Amino acid sequence: MTVAVVALAAAGCGKSSSESAPAPSKDGKYAGKGIGLAYDIGGKGDQSFNDAAYQGFQKAEKEFKIGGRDVEPQDNESDADKIQRLETLAKSGYNPIIGVGYSYAPAVKAVAAKYPKITFGMIDDSTIKADNVADMVFAAEQSSYLAGVAAASATKKDHIGFIGGVDIPLIHTFEAGFDQGAKSVDPKIKIESQYLTQTAAEGGFASPDKGKAAAQGQLDAGADVIYHAAGLSGQGVIQAAAAAKAWAIGVDSDQYQQSALAAYKDHILGSALKNVGGAVYDLVKSVVDGKPESGLVEGTLKTGGVGFADTNPKYQAMKDVVAAVEKAKQDIITGKVTVAAK
Repeated sequence: MTVAVVALAAAGCGKSSSESAPAPSKDGKYAGKGIGLAYDIGGKGDQSFNDAAYQGFQKAEKEFKIGGRDVEPQDNESDADKIQRLETLAKSGYNPIIGVGYSYAPAVKAVAAKYPKITFGMIDDSTIKADNVADMVFAAEQSSYLAGVAAASATKKDHIGFIGGVDIPLIHTFEAGFDQGAKSVDPKIKIESQYLTQTAAEGGFASPDKGKAAAQGQLDAGADVIYHAAGLSGQGVIQAAAAAKAWAIGVDSDQYQQSALAAYKDHILGSALKNVGGAVYDLVKSVVDGKPESGLVEGTLKTGGVGFADTNPKYQAMKDVVAAVEKAKQDIITGKVTVAAK
């Protein structure tokens, strides 16, 4: 049932957390300096979206024996900061260069136009449409539908919750899928909903304290399963659920497996997955092979680009829940069920 997820500083442009010396690939086709990876809000260590990208980065570095630089975001940075960061990577010869998260779209569009011989990856945005850009998107509504089925099947109170990091269309997609999945199990189920902030600059994806407070409010209201799509803020959601002996559902990475969340993992029912690491790895491979990806690259349940992590033994022991989620997955893959993105 689990998606096959990859397991695994330039002045003025943020801090670089790792850099290794360039080396040619095995087949001799690759001539770039290595992989450039620019993190979204929350940075490496979010145990979610950015860390998933880093896993793909690491795997590609090791397998293809090429260099790499991964660069952290700054607080309250502008599009100009992102453009400068990507331009620094491009001037240094990194290829491909990947922007992690929709906020990089303006920067990727601008810099890709200036460096047509470099391949750029844009994760979670499909609007650039350039010959040297791979628009890597994921059917988050499908994995969120499975999270909704799991939540509605596991709740003992017919009362569940959703917490989004920032009130934006991308996160609405998670909520839409979750609500549809839950209501497919119980049309009358009660669903709490809250967004932590209106803008990313306010910390909606990077504030565990905000996530914890929101989750506590939903738990106090009677919810006993809470799904978050809130990046680093989701750690607070998981902490609150664990303290209340309720269930949390993680996002993007298999959060049951994350070492930073080990103290709470018994209360992580599962996670709605986006195989961001796999997308990063595949893009690097395409460049190394001399056949760079471009255009829309969509991850779905059918392609293995999204899924639902089922590694918690307590989840596996809930046979009715497991069966409901598996049936929902097959119904989506076969087209019997279509999940709305909003």
